[in-house]
Amino acid sequence: MQINVYRFSIAMKTIKCLLLLTFIQAGYLFAQHANFNTQKNWSLHKKEILFGLGATQFLGDLGGSYGIGRNYSLKDTDWPSTSIAGFFGFRYRFAPMFATTSSISIFGLRADDVHSEEPFRNARSLQFKSLCFEISQRLELIVYANEKFGSTFNLPGNYSKKNRSQQLYGFGGVGLLYFNPKAQNIEGDWVALRPLKTEGQSSSYSPLTLTLPVGLGFRWGLNNIWRMGVELSYVKTFSDYIDDVSTTYADPSNLSSSEAIYFSNPAAGNPAFVPGEKRGNPDQKDAYYNLNVFVSKNITYKDYGKQRKKYNLKSTGKFRV
Repeated sequence: MQINVYRFSIAMKTIKCLLLLTFIQAGYLFAQHANFNTQKNWSLHKKEILFGLGATQFLGDLGGSYGIGRNYSLKDTDWPSTSIAGFFGFRYRFAPMFATTSSISIFGLRADDVHSEEPFRNARSLQFKSLCFEISQRLELIVYANEKFGSTFNLPGNYSKKNRSQQLYGFGGVGLLYFNPKAQNIEGDWVALRPLKTEGQSSSYSPLTLTLPVGLGFRWGLNNIWRMGVELSYVKTFSDYIDDVSTTYADPSNLSSSEAIYFSNPAAGNPAFVPGEKRGNPDQKDAYYNLNVFVSKNITYKDYGKQRKKYNLKSTGKFRV
């Protein structure tokens, strides 16, 4: 009997949770409908091209702040290793609440143990930098929008109104990243690490990896053609070798050259860094953050005269010249 009462209690709690989620979703959808004007301003901005600049911050085995590395936390940020990013994209808004963006990005990733406040990592003395190329496709969910026609569009009844164009959105997607880690030798030259197989691999790791970007963005209109925005994204990868560090220290006798031996263990002689000891953490794949500022240009090129007639017909039943 007690078991049945317990099961009944669990069932009732489950039903209540489902009802609560239903009401929340209904309210959310209603709010979305209210935020998008009935004149479908979104259809006048279906196609846009984007240009952006920003900064990237690597999250991996190297660098970081004090304590154990935290793969999902800004607390492990290595500020001196912030790099520059640039991207170009095409955005297609196919519904009031949804858009999709295709983009090509070029950016740097880097990290250096010398910047870490964690004693073990600081003494390890590993470093890297990489010029990266990424193509990505993502889906955007517009969670809030304030979009209204102004006199720019010459729509009936709106001559005295100002344009309104603000959007808050979240996004997620998939991408493909190319990377090529390098490190600096004693002479100051930057040497590609992948061919050296610094962890004694039988074959070099792939310079390509899938990525999963997720983030938030806010956009606002400058006029009916140009918009500006800012985005923050977290990008998870499926590689642990973007910084050339993943598993354990290799036996120098198994490495192919003096360069490979040096870059495998710049802190050789320290008893904490000997063959077989931990060099990286293979259980956590590499990741990075992007903070981008961008401008977008409307290339829909609607015939605004036809739009004016269309909306005037809807509101009055007659065309107005």
